[in-house]
Amino acid sequence: MIRRLALLLLSSCLLAACGNKGALVLPDKPAPAAPPATPAQDPPPVQG
Repeated sequence: MIRRLALLLLSSCLLAACGNKGALVLPDKPAPAAPPATPAQDPPPVQG
């Protein structure tokens, strides 16, 4: 029983070590948000 538990623990540690290889890379910074657009001008009133 202890041997099986040790094997399970060892294999889970090895599997947890799998992943990306190489240097760590920080994610790109998000692009700055565009300034809010100015509201459109109201059309002139229609006379008629």
